[in-house]
Amino acid sequence: MDEHALINLANWESRVPIHAASRDYGLDRYLADPRHLSGFVAHDAPHLGDLTGLRVVHPQCHIGTDTLSLARLGGEVTGVDFSPSALEVARDLAERAGPPVRYVEAAVDDIPEALPETFDLVYTGVGALNWLPSVARWARIMAGLLAPGGRLFLREGHPILGALDEERDDDLLVVTYPYFETPQPNEWVTEVSYTDGDGRIASPVTREWAHGLAETVQAVLDAGLTLTRLEEHTELEWQFLDWMVQTSDGRWALPDGRERLPLMFSLEAVKPG
Repeated sequence: MDEHALINLANWESRVPIHAASRDYGLDRYLADPRHLSGFVAHDAPHLGDLTGLRVVHPQCHIGTDTLSLARLGGEVTGVDFSPSALEVARDLAERAGPPVRYVEAAVDDIPEALPETFDLVYTGVGALNWLPSVARWARIMAGLLAPGGRLFLREGHPILGALDEERDDDLLVVTYPYFETPQPNEWVTEVSYTDGDGRIASPVTREWAHGLAETVQAVLDAGLTLTRLEEHTELEWQFLDWMVQTSDGRWALPDGRERLPLMFSLEAVKPG
């Protein structure tokens, strides 16, 4: 791993105990209810469909709540992450809550060597692409994981969201940060994670990259996949701005009468064959 990846690894290792103890990840809910799904997978389930018997891989799986949820939809699931501590939590959760999940330790760039096999579904969840310097390289690796006829599923924060200044106190939507991919990352220092609780991140520095929507779509096409669905969404699972309002289903959106912006996007693509 390069310097950027090592810095991010230290950050994610620091987050693991905070996230594992948080109500937001709610590990106890998976133990109490064998049908419980993560909020992200529950939202995506109508598009994912019945995964029974399908070989599923979930790169950048963190502590495995989405990964376990994919297994509860019937998939034969493999989770991949570069954080040993995250995988320790993920393995323990799967062993205690079920169904079984296989986990492999690898950074995204190392997946072709660590996981030389193919799958029916690659699931990439929210908060994955911003940790990667090249969306084109990511797309090639994801395409390499797919068997002929296999499907890539991606839902991610919209790149315009990451370009906004979220710390303004005047309720204006102002583009401050890069929208398109840049050679050098943005560096952030944040001692508090996105979950509840007052735990402090011991390694608070992160390095992150933007990837424009067209850049991401073109990367998927250039990797040889056929795009079958592309949607932009106006709701989020978290309150990105203090003045966002909560919807009836517990998600977050801009108030009525304000500028309507895409906050997330999702795409699906199939490998020919």
